[in-house]
Amino acid sequence: MTPVVGGWSLRRRVITLLTVVGVLLIGLAAAEAAMAARNRTQIDAILNKTGPLRVQAQELLNAVLDQETGVRGYAVSGDPADLEPYRAGLDQEKDLVASMRTLLDDYPQIGQELRTVEERAEQWRQVVAEPVITTTDQRGTTAGQALVNDQARQQFDQVRSAVGDLQQEILTAREEAAAAVRSSSNVLVVLLIIAALVVVVAGTVLLLSLDRMVIRPLVGLADQVREVADGDYQHGIATTGPPEFIRLAEDVDAMRQKIASDLAEVREARERIEWVNTQLQKQAEELTRSNRDLEQFAYVASHDLQEPLRKVASFCQLLQRRYAGQLDERADQYIAFAVDGAQRMQRLINDLLAFSRIGRLTAGFVDVDLNKVMGDVAGQTEAARQYADAELTWTELPVIRGEEPLLTNLLANLVSNSIKFRRPDVPPKVHVSARLVGTEWEITCQDNGIGIEPEFADKIFVIFQRLHSKDAYPGTGIGLAIAKKIVEYHGGRVWVDTDVPEGTAIRFTLPALPEAIEAAATAAETPEQPPVEGDATGESEPSAETPPALPEQSAEADRPDRADGSRESGRTGDMRETVG
Repeated sequence: MTPVVGGWSLRRRVITLLTVVGVLLIGLAAAEAAMAARNRTQIDAILNKTGPLRVQAQELLNAVLDQETGVRGYAVSGDPADLEPYRAGLDQEKDLVASMRTLLDDYPQIGQELRTVEERAEQWRQVVAEPVITTTDQRGTTAGQALVNDQARQQFDQVRSAVGDLQQEILTAREEAAAAVRSSSNVLVVLLIIAALVVVVAGTVLLLSLDRMVIRPLVGLADQVREVADGDYQHGIATTGPPEFIRLAEDVDAMRQKIASDLAEVREARERIEWVNTQLQKQAEELTRSNRDLEQFAYVASHDLQEPLRKVASFCQLLQRRYAGQLDERADQYIAFAVDGAQRMQRLINDLLAFSRIGRLTAGFVDVDLNKVMGDVAGQTEAARQYADAELTWTELPVIRGEEPLLTNLLANLVSNSIKFRRPDVPPKVHVSARLVGTEWEITCQDNGIGIEPEFADKIFVIFQRLHSKDAYPGTGIGLAIAKKIVEYHGGRVWVDTDVPEGTAIRFTLPALPEAIEAAATAAETPEQPPVEGDATGESEPSAETPPALPEQSAEADRPDRADGSRESGRTGDMRETVG
């Protein structure tokens, strides 16, 4: 199919058609607006001018009749009260004339008729009404009635006739306005019909043009594209129609040629990808086998390796108890070294086993109340806190999704670490708090211990990394590595806050529950409740005192010291635990 290039573009044709239609519609709209304004003026004349004028003309006639009735009644009775309709009618006449004059700017003929009514009414009052009233006042009712004769009635009939002419003129003006309204309304209807015809004709022309210039070329192009899509990549693509479609067909054909030239490369790439996928599958299977081997090694480490260690430790302790003091000082030192090494090896194996099990042996996530967890931590660290005279406090902690044993291990490590790395002759103070940051809870364990230098802030979370010798601070150096793995397993992160004036603050985040976010936002608007003192289980009771703010917490976390260890065997200090 040979493409035909030339003629107006599709855009130019559509713009030309829309311009013509737009000009016609704008002209019709302007004419309709002018006719609508004229129609509104004519309707306003009917409703707000001629209509009120008709009512006021009738009221003017009634006012004149009231005057005539009042004069007749007074001439008959001589009672001044009978003149009240005359005076009221006169006042009403003046008001009506003044009101009607405000509506007569566009009706000079009606104004002329109104002046005629005024003149005749005034003439009747001077010729008939006032003489009758004066004569009745001076000479009595008989003389007054004598003046109410046929000539007086003819004089009043002239007033009535003038009012009738006024009403007829008003009615004529109203009928002319109504005819004008009907005429303008008909013109508006005609204009609307013409506008509708313009829209219909333009739509029909546009539809036929789109069918001929757009739909048919597109259908032909689509048929050719389907042939290529079915696999005939050598089929040339061409079409007819506006220049845009010609260029589109050329671009599609260029794309077809590019696809055909790249198809061989795609096939080769697919073969390479399949080979890579095969290799990845083999590596995944190898990794699975390696993980099984690691699990087997962990099992061996936790069972088979601990058995000879227990024997070594047990017999070394027997030697220490039986032959302590019977051998020389160097022999006692060697035996102590052996006992200490066996015990440290047992702790190291247990810590490695615990580290490897995090995230692998799981009981599933549940809602965990960290306040209850802190109560368990308080019980686990009671002996260490008594020995060091330590004070453990915490504010209200949230409920999060996680594994309660792991979270208990995490907080126990941090609290024990803070108690362990205390300053000499300064009672340790450990404070655990939480605050909502975005969609996460940021939990802080802060102490007043020896602190940590900023350059070592990241090193402490590496397994077996120690900043102090085992003689100064016992432990395996794996505690904070376990803490970091627990936090990351729960979808959070952990770090050391080095911007604290004293001690160390270890902060970690845990995802917050949606309902906890809403509750925390509501609670932020209410005053905070002061912390209250509680017992070692963490159950709180009202307290009048608020625990003092604690310095930031320490940096390195190891497993809690054993209650029977050398560091806890001296005395039992006072233990203060405050739950906020």
